[in-house]
Formats: sequence, C-alpha cells, structure tokens
Amino acid sequence: MRLLNLLKENNIIKASLDDSLHTVLKKLSTSHDAAFVFDDKGKFVGLINPYHHLIKNSYPANTRIKNCLFHPPKIHLNYPLTKVVELFIQSKVHYLPVFDNQENFIGIISARRILNYLKTLPIFGVKISEFIKNKRLPIVVNVSDSISKALGIFKKEKISKLIVVSKDNKVKGILSFYDLINLLSFPKSRESRGERIGSKTSYLNKPASDYCKTVFLTVKKDDNLSKVAQLIINKSIGSVVIVDEENRPVNIITTRDLLSHYIIRSKAGFLKKVTSKIKSVLPLKEKPS
Repeated sequence: MRLLNLLKENNIIKASLDDSLHTVLKKLSTSHDAAFVFDDKGKFVGLINPYHHLIKNSYPANTRIKNCLFHPPKIHLNYPLTKVVELFIQSKVHYLPVFDNQENFIGIISARRILNYLKTLPIFGVKISEFIKNKRLPIVVNVSDSISKALGIFKKEKISKLIVVSKDNKVKGILSFYDLINLLSFPKSRESRGERIGSKTSYLNKPASDYCKTVFLTVKKDDNLSKVAQLIINKSIGSVVIVDEENRPVNIITTRDLLSHYIIRSKAGFLKKVTSKIKSVLPLKEKPS
C-alpha cells in the first residue's frame, strides 16, 4: 500500500554525485533539511544534510558529494509508526527516504507530515506548563553578545538554537547554529574594504542581533501543546518560543521535543494500537505539506 497522504513523491530536492557540497547546501535552509542524492542510473545512494556535513563534520565547501555522502536510515511501508518517529529523532534529519518491498526508492516522508497526524492525539492536549516542567531552562544570549560567544555556547551546550534577548530580558530573536556555520563557511558577500576575502574574524566579532531571525512565533505556557504542533506545521518552522506576559523567554519547544513526547508516551502505554502501523493512521484526503 502506498502512503498516499504521507509520502512525498514530487518536488524532492535532488543532487548528483559530482555536485559540490556548496552547491547542494545552498538549496537547503535549516540544519534538518536534506537533499537526496542519486547516481547516473537514478539509484538513491545517500543524502546531504547540514547537520551531518557542517555541524557534526566540517567538510570543505568544494567537497564532491560522492566523497561525503550520509547514509540515512531507510523507511519501509510496514514499519510501526514508533519506529519511524525514532528514526527521525536519531538521525536528526527531518526528511527520510521510503522504499518498497523490492528496495526501490518511492519517495520521502517528513517529520512535519508525521507531526501533522500526531497533533490530533490526546497526549498533545497537555498544557505547555506541564510539558516543560522537567525540561532544561532555555539558554539565552544578549543582543550585544558576539557571534564568537554564541558559537562557544552552541558547541559547549550541544544545542541548535539560542534565544536572543534585550537588556531587559525580552525576546528579540532566534539565533540558529546552522545559520552561523553556513555563514562562516560560505560568506554571502564580500567583506568591506581592508578585510581579507573569506576572513571569519569580522563575523565573529559582530553582535548576535546582526544575524538572529527577528520573525519568530511565541506561545504562552497556559496554551496546549497541540498549539505548538499546529504552529510548526502551518508555518513550516522548527521551533516555538514560550514567553511570559512580559515577553520574557520561559522555554523553547522544537519538532524533536514533540516527536520525543510521542515516543515516551507510546512506550509508557498511553497510546492505542491505532498508531501501530503507518498505513493504518493515514487521515484520508489530508493535504500534504
């Protein structure tokens, strides 16, 4: 049975073995995106993902794809939903390949499409305040803190996003580790006069406010977790910031957090067998995302 509502068969970002890493990464926008690589016979051979190629490893920009392929876990049509979700969490890739019984590539499934189904489960009716009760407090940087300091925090704390706050601790933006690594690896414009082309020094000394995303979504801790899931799905984003009445950061919830919540609850026996097979949980006529 084909995954008519979860399987994406068209408009897949593709690459060839002779492409350069720089060329392929330019097509991607977050650390969890993926480009699917095929050989000259059209056979799937691996993928390119910013997390595995820029963050976990540091491949030179001119590296040929054939020399730095990441081999992701494969999804088959008979996998239990819990196994599929775990593969997304473990791989840190939000797009994974799907194969039929003859090991033929038939398309991809995204974490967001999975989440679009999960959001309807009762476990996502919990209050955000309850969900974040045992979650680590968010790590923040000030608008005036340097990019160098932010990079140090990313590497030390092993996180992918930082909340940027003003002097009075109000949220001003989100700083992504991938955005910084991508910037430092592939400068988008020539440096000003007097700076060497390709120099990273000028970027490292600049304030976090220069590179953080100022368009972001927030929710209150009295909202339900399902609202976070809905925002992530509707706005095609990876995380939502929880703020108090003064717009001060309380926490941050990511797609990975929501998927992990499903796994924890599932293993604890909170979910019914209706979620046991992917093909049994497809909401008919759901619009793919």
